Amino acid sequence: MAKLFIFLGSANAFIAVALGAMGAHGLRDKLSERAFEVFQTGTRYHIIHALGLILIGLISQWISRDLLVHWAGWFFLLGITLFSGSLYFLALMDLGWLGILTPLGGLAFLAGWLLLAVAALKMP
Repeated sequence: MAKLFIFLGSANAFIAVALGAMGAHGLRDKLSERAFEVFQTGTRYHIIHALGLILIGLISQWISRDLLVHWAGWFFLLGITLFSGSLYFLALMDLGWLGILTPLGGLAFLAGWLLLAVAALKMP
């Protein structure tokens, strides 16, 4: 699992940086100020949680059998998909109905961090 989370984190960091660059250099003049802020929020949370996935992978090498750590990683990935993904679509396509997914992604991020904190308390 460690390699998988490091891979997923690295791939997502790549995507977040690419989307951030696309936003800064190609979308700034095409989006409204509000839509651009929404897009930037998506990339900011995307990169933070991509790094979180890499952290999960590194921790998984240390305590490989802790399911809380693994679940934390899956919740981070779900959060990236729902939170950042919905913000990207909201900014680019103005699909307002996707806004319901954003807080669900935020809850997934919170669940991931909580699981990681509990796992940390169990570490030797």
